[in-house]
Amino acid sequence: MNLFGRFLISSLLIGTWPTVYAADGQKIFAQGGQDPAAMACLGCHGADGKGVAAAGFPRLAGLPAGYLSKQLADFRSGSRQHAIMEPLAKAMSEEEIQAVSILLAGMPADPAPSVRRQQMSSDPAEKMALYGDWDRQIPGCVQCHGPGGGGVGEHFPPLAGQPASYLMAQLNAWRDGSRSNDPNQLMIGVAKSMTDAEVKALADYFANLVSQEVTR
Repeated sequence: MNLFGRFLISSLLIGTWPTVYAADGQKIFAQGGQDPAAMACLGCHGADGKGVAAAGFPRLAGLPAGYLSKQLADFRSGSRQHAIMEPLAKAMSEEEIQAVSILLAGMPADPAPSVRRQQMSSDPAEKMALYGDWDRQIPGCVQCHGPGGGGVGEHFPPLAGQPASYLMAQLNAWRDGSRSNDPNQLMIGVAKSMTDAEVKALADYFANLVSQEVTR
């Protein structure tokens, strides 16, 4: 086969690759993986991937594929522990993890709130979210997780709009050691420096944060 022929075949294969991945990802999301233990994502995270707040199941739609695939890998390794997600992730193949991560990343999500950092804030939870408490080496949440807690890249997921019970569970998991998969162990130190009341207040703050601009 001449050079042009090889180029044409390669181009066709590359062109169809995303379609194949999308089809596999949709099947895993809606029906589960090849292994019956790899249950369908929508059963807990909703048909739109936006989570089920009442049950504490987080939104996955619109999260970066790199972040999603890393979390599934971490459930498999045990650096992030969860009674349901650990066996589910272990039942998925690498190809299934990549396919469903790409699908979820492409699903529409609500826009991030447009909340500005203010010079003054009377609400303790908002002050902690925006500025932190540097006397205790706690940075403001938005300094890593972006304006309005909307998420930044593959390492800092969105906080805004996630269920309060989910956010509390993650902070407590970093505090008790059942989650240790954060970059440079940053969240472990931050979470352990926070009080129970601050954990709850911050979780409630970001769970109830809506798309609006604060103009105090």
